[in-house]
Amino acid sequence: MVDYSLLKRLCSARGISGDEGAVRDIILSEISDFADDIRTDALGNLIVFKKGKNRASRKLMFSAHLDEVGLMVTDITSEGYIKFDEVGGIDRRVLPGKRVYIGENAILGVIGIKPVHLSKGDESDSVPEYSDMYIDIGAADKEEAEKFVSPGDSVSFESEFIENEYTINSKAIDDRFGCYVLIELIKSELEYDAYFAFVVQEETGLSGSKVAAYTVNPDCAVVIETTTAADIPEVDAAKQVCRLGGGAVISVMDRRTIYDKELVKLSFERAEKIGVKAQYKRAVAGGNDAGEIHKSRGGVRTVAVSLACRCLHSPSCVARKDDCESVLALARDLCVQIAK
Repeated sequence: MVDYSLLKRLCSARGISGDEGAVRDIILSEISDFADDIRTDALGNLIVFKKGKNRASRKLMFSAHLDEVGLMVTDITSEGYIKFDEVGGIDRRVLPGKRVYIGENAILGVIGIKPVHLSKGDESDSVPEYSDMYIDIGAADKEEAEKFVSPGDSVSFESEFIENEYTINSKAIDDRFGCYVLIELIKSELEYDAYFAFVVQEETGLSGSKVAAYTVNPDCAVVIETTTAADIPEVDAAKQVCRLGGGAVISVMDRRTIYDKELVKLSFERAEKIGVKAQYKRAVAGGNDAGEIHKSRGGVRTVAVSLACRCLHSPSCVARKDDCESVLALARDLCVQIAK
């Protein structure tokens, strides 16, 4: 069973790309008594080795990314408003009116745009550019704002972790759920040796996974991710990518990776064998850390197992609990089946 209290801690932590320390600290506190070797590399990746009952015939690495999408302070206006740009891919339509935290001291602000009653022509119907938005922290002027905020400060969404009997709703489910799965595997009694990479900077170009894969040099890798579900009104069924309630999402191909066909087949076979739902990712779109992992050194046989999620890269991602359970169960099984 998924421990949603731990998942809440992970999702609630602020950790945009390049500023993942708070998330890493939570993970270290959870795994320190269960891992046989823990290293933090120069980029901030957390690379963990866990002994199993038996030596693995293939070196297996599980990977999940620590970072979430967010914003970065770029300037402060003379009036004390905060200008910013994106860190990772964010749909600008979700930003106006959202509350955010800025910097280490978590200064609360709200993202604003020109008021609708002052908008002219089609301005009220168009999506504002980043240059047209600002964060208001209530400062009187630039001098006052600079007491609390500096250019380069990380900006993360203010978001509450909400759950009911069927679903969870939070920021950063991508990919804190993947981190949660790796934590649970490390805490368990493994049948075979395995490596676990909690990687940084996925949202800004897969930098962490490139370094981690080179360091570990695995034969096979399982990327635990969160992926876009488009099972919403007015989207044709063939274009919905995946759907909530359909189980673990297995990718065949995306914009960065053609996944190992034998591992894809094995994933579906094992899902059926252990009685959990699994579904194909029905779109050649996006990408994840597999894009760098699979081509590291002499090549790594790679598969991605993902959690279906609506409203990805927003303050209010939505996922189903039964899908969470399916991904966790399949990951546990693949940890045995691939390594043996």
